[in-house]
Amino acid sequence: MPTTSLSDIKKEIKHLNSNELNELCLRLGRFKNENKALITYELFYKGDEISFIEDIKEELLGYLAVINTDSYFYMKKTIRKVLKQIRLFARLSREKTTELELLIFFCEELNKLEPSIHKNKLLSNLYRRQVISIEKKLTGVHEDLQFDYMQQLQPLKMKINE
Repeated sequence: MPTTSLSDIKKEIKHLNSNELNELCLRLGRFKNENKALITYELFYKGDEISFIEDIKEELLGYLAVINTDSYFYMKKTIRKVLKQIRLFARLSREKTTELELLIFFCEELNKLEPSIHKNKLLSNLYRRQVISIEKKLTGVHEDLQFDYMQQLQPLKMKINE
């Protein structure tokens, strides 16, 4: 089945009554976790970005707490899953500051892992790419926020050079 354009979907949604629209939203929530996450964000967190960030940080801590540290291979797999979740949450929010907060938190938590990620080239490069990504994203926020985030970024950059 070919998909229709977004403009056609918008036109068709205008013709639905509220019960049909509710049914459609609930069906969307059943199909994919991303749809369910978007509906959850829009209903519960849209007006309260701070609590959204705090809840995500708690969830990320849960993921990082169960990392299999027996080998760097397993660590890398779990760290990439966590990073994928961060990207999903950043897309849901569409706030640049949310993505920055989550990435900085992620890098801080990576530095706390034992065995150190800096002893493995792949994980060290992943960390370095995240710090570079944070620096690039800083250009899109207000100057006052840039200064605050740069203060948080300095210790992370120091870990790269160690």
